[in-house]
Amino acid sequence: MIFEQDWPVASPLRAALRADTRADETEVVRRLADEAAFTSEQRDRIAEQARRFVTAVRDTRVGQGGIDAFLHEYELSSKEGVVLMCLAEAMLRVPDAYTVDKLIRDKIGTAEWERHLGKSESLFVNASTWALMLTGRVVRLDEGDRRDLTGTLGRLVHRSGEPVIRNAINQAMRILGRQFVMGRSIEEALKRAEADEARGYSYSYDMLGEAARTMADADRYYQAYREAIEAIGTRAKKDVDANLNPGISVKLSALHPRYEFAQRRRSLDEIVPKLAELAALAKANNIGLCVDAEESERLDLSLEIIEAV
Repeated sequence: MIFEQDWPVASPLRAALRADTRADETEVVRRLADEAAFTSEQRDRIAEQARRFVTAVRDTRVGQGGIDAFLHEYELSSKEGVVLMCLAEAMLRVPDAYTVDKLIRDKIGTAEWERHLGKSESLFVNASTWALMLTGRVVRLDEGDRRDLTGTLGRLVHRSGEPVIRNAINQAMRILGRQFVMGRSIEEALKRAEADEARGYSYSYDMLGEAARTMADADRYYQAYREAIEAIGTRAKKDVDANLNPGISVKLSALHPRYEFAQRRRSLDEIVPKLAELAALAKANNIGLCVDAEESERLDLSLEIIEAV
């Protein structure tokens, strides 16, 4: 790859970072093994803290809608758990019934819900399992029924029509989605956070979305970040450390469509002013601003942008 300008000479720290980007994994592990080792006293403290966390979670699980039992049954490492997490986020932004139907066919119809049936003591989990299992049957009846009971129930639900199933799944996914998505707008998210903030919690707000594909996308994200900072600032206390106030996370890939190694000069020229303005606005509102980490291939460029800001 040929560049119009020479790549700047790296500082010793940056050079060491670049050298480790494609370092031999075995050598790195050996070098860090001693640093990663815990003493017996440290392990005991970790175990004790973990027990306190688990106890606190179990003590406060009542009244949470059974969502903890639901996630315990459908682990995120399982196929069904991944499907649920995809739907939990996607359902909040699906524009129409036709797209919801296609999403259900694509995701739910391929999962093996039957193996979870009856595995949890939670009525919430078992009821949801039946709904998800039957929905899977509705959208893949042509594959044949494995058991007569589920086949009969599947045909019964099929006669009710996919819109009925769609509505049921839509509501279930919205309930699940609210556990991971604070709101569809910064105002909605701030409203939902009020109760927790009154208890001493603080949030760093992150907007869902992919990287900008055009400058129009980047301009829209930039304006959304500005508006979010202003909105969060209305909740911030002016006479305390900014770290104690809610904050915002921004993605450099949302601020420019060509935030990449081959466009280093353009990225510096066009992203740095935008990020500096957002940082200044955050400071004026006494809130924190975090630059999200993204792909490792852009780490060096992101550090250069942050350094310039």
